Amino acid sequence: MNDPRPLRDLQGEPITLGEEKPPRRRFPWSALICAALIALVAAGWWIRPQEATPPGGRRAFTGPVPVATATAISGSLPVTLTALGTVTPLTTVTVRTQISGRLTKIFFKEGQDVKAGDPLAEVDPRPYEAALKQAQGQLARDQAQLRNAELDLTRFKTLVLKNAASQQSVDTQDALVQQYQGTVEMDQAQVRTAELNLEYCHIVAPVSGRLGIRLVDVGNYVQGGDSTGLVVIAQLRPITVVFSLPEDVVPAVMRRMSGGAELPVTVYDRNRRAKIATGKLTTVDNQVDVTTGTVKLKAEFDNEDGSLFPNQFVNVDLLVNTLDSIVVIPTAAVQRGAPGTYVYLVGPDNTVTVRKVTLGPSAGDKVAVNAGLAAGDKVVVDGADKLREGSKISEPDAPGAQPPAARPARDGAGAAAPRRPQASAP
Repeated sequence: MNDPRPLRDLQGEPITLGEEKPPRRRFPWSALICAALIALVAAGWWIRPQEATPPGGRRAFTGPVPVATATAISGSLPVTLTALGTVTPLTTVTVRTQISGRLTKIFFKEGQDVKAGDPLAEVDPRPYEAALKQAQGQLARDQAQLRNAELDLTRFKTLVLKNAASQQSVDTQDALVQQYQGTVEMDQAQVRTAELNLEYCHIVAPVSGRLGIRLVDVGNYVQGGDSTGLVVIAQLRPITVVFSLPEDVVPAVMRRMSGGAELPVTVYDRNRRAKIATGKLTTVDNQVDVTTGTVKLKAEFDNEDGSLFPNQFVNVDLLVNTLDSIVVIPTAAVQRGAPGTYVYLVGPDNTVTVRKVTLGPSAGDKVAVNAGLAAGDKVVVDGADKLREGSKISEPDAPGAQPPAARPARDGAGAAAPRRPQASAP
């Protein structure tokens, strides 16, 4: 017997035979949990202490800015001009032969120091010895003819007084005597030339200095017109350094030299690591190089130790003047920007003020201040990039100074690492 009541499921819903029940939808618990976690993280990020960020984009310190300072002093500052120079020998001579002949002897060694007049080489003297004897013989012959003509002239003058000879014969004999006198003078000049040629066979040093590498060997035929020469002599004691300075600074140098001042010059090696020698300025060129706008100057050095070598490249410091009783600060304190040239002046309450200054000459890491500061003023030399007008500063090395607040460390994702709670003292 059939029951007219409909079938129901466990929840009491009627079940229709022949129809498939759709699947039941489950509630998205996992999505809800993820959303809740994201909301918690966002809330934690929002309520954590935020660091103040200035308009420039960099995070500012919450406390005083740590800086290093220095005090302006009143002292002396040397005014020094720097340049690049080349060592130049005081005298450079290429020794050449003045006659032609075969080189038979060399008396020097390469690199030897010589004095003026020391023998260097010898050219075969035999041809010139023969030429000298020939000139001397011709001179003796013509001198004998001259004496004979002078005796004849004396006789003719005696005969004229006795009316035994005419005046014409006397005049003719007088002219012959003058002719022989001219011939004798020419012979004497030829003898002197032959003596000089024989002297030139023995080549000596024309100046004192150091010899270079030998350019001709024994046995070669040399001539007076050879451009190579035998050897080069360079005078090294004393020696000079030639350097160039801009035309704008030359008037100051000239004024000092015109006043009788002796300007010291110091040279350093090409890397400016070692001091080589100290000398004095001797010459300023008389014209400006139009291609570079510079003027050449020359300084002289004793070079007793031979530390300066010809054609050596050096750095030159020329001391033009020394400024006394002038305000001096470190170069690192000088800032340049919209106000021009300025410094950060530290006030009594450890706040900084932008102070515009007028600079003078500089020397090394010091610079003179012509206007804007006084001796005893304290200026910032390090850390100025974090400052502005009215910024509070602290000096880490000063007594009682507090170190700057440390920034929170960040993890790899850039988020601030949570601070661990500190345990309270029992």
